Amino acid sequence: MDIKLELIGVPVTDIERAKTFYEKVGFHLDHDFPVSDDIRFVQMTPPGSACSIAFGKGITQMKPGSLDNMQVVVTDIEAAHADLKRRGIEVSDIDDQPWGSFVFFADPDGNRWAVQQTTPRGQ
Repeated sequence: MDIKLELIGVPVTDIERAKTFYEKVGFHLDHDFPVSDDIRFVQMTPPGSACSIAFGKGITQMKPGSLDNMQVVVTDIEAAHADLKRRGIEVSDIDDQPWGSFVFFADPDGNRWAVQQTTPRGQ
């Protein structure tokens, strides 16, 4: 039996600000659907990913900014770093570790993301 991770809730305070930020990062808007007065479902997907994020109203009970160390994977950390900077995202310097190279950023609520190249640079 396959078990696929396909959607992760991201706790945010301002839906429009979150949409703007994740579009700036490069995520694609899949859905923005008001279900009722109590629920608004926004789904966005990173390019090439089978897993999406969801945020909105009534989506999660987590506190905004409490999501820590969500991780996406790229094949070229230097290109990813340059692309995020070009898009105006405040991103860390590249952090090389024996298990991969990383850059880090956070959304406006403080939800933290890691971008990983699984093979360390120079190997």
